[in-house]
Amino acid sequence: MDVTDSVPALGALDGPLGGNAASLRATAHALGKVESAVAVVLVEGISDQIALETAAMGYGRNLEAERVVIVPIGGAHAIGRFLTRFGPLGTRPRLAGLCDLREEEVFRRGLVATQVGSPRTRTDMEHLGFYVCVKDLEEELIRAVGTAGVEALFDSQGDLRSFHSFQKQPAWRGQQPEAQIYRFVRSSSRRNLLYARLFVEAAVDRGTLPRPLDGLLTAV
Repeated sequence: MDVTDSVPALGALDGPLGGNAASLRATAHALGKVESAVAVVLVEGISDQIALETAAMGYGRNLEAERVVIVPIGGAHAIGRFLTRFGPLGTRPRLAGLCDLREEEVFRRGLVATQVGSPRTRTDMEHLGFYVCVKDLEEELIRAVGTAGVEALFDSQGDLRSFHSFQKQPAWRGQQPEAQIYRFVRSSSRRNLLYARLFVEAAVDRGTLPRPLDGLLTAV
């Protein structure tokens, strides 16, 4: 089976990635499947979608067959609109979500405003099925894989020489390796999406999948 069969969001790697084109395509594709969904997972962007779909595949799950749909909403500030669209807790489909630390309060306010719940703490949010990455997905995955593991993945993709050149740039010379990796991965949309998958695959193999991803998949 081609990996894109089990990780539908990888289709975002095809076609132009400029502007919001990939995000709009991914959102439209996911929304086309929600009518029959039993669970809808709201995430900020495509990299989160790819990470969750890849993790599910690594756990031997087929989200499509389970009718679990992961919807990239195009940024945390759209959470209220999407929560309103799918209805309060107890209706169909079941709702869950993932956000970065800096967007935790935005998600919390959205949950309250749309009467999905009244979470006061992060634990309350998790009870509703909404998990928070610290500080964000990329940082969670870099910690999970480790710098040596990340460099091995860069090498496998022909990116190691570029990364070493990046490390020598005046702005990044002497910085912590984790910070260098974070900026290098995020410096290209295509690279960010590619390594969302590769980092998750490595983390699943190591048994170090970040808690927010593991918890969210358990919740749905």
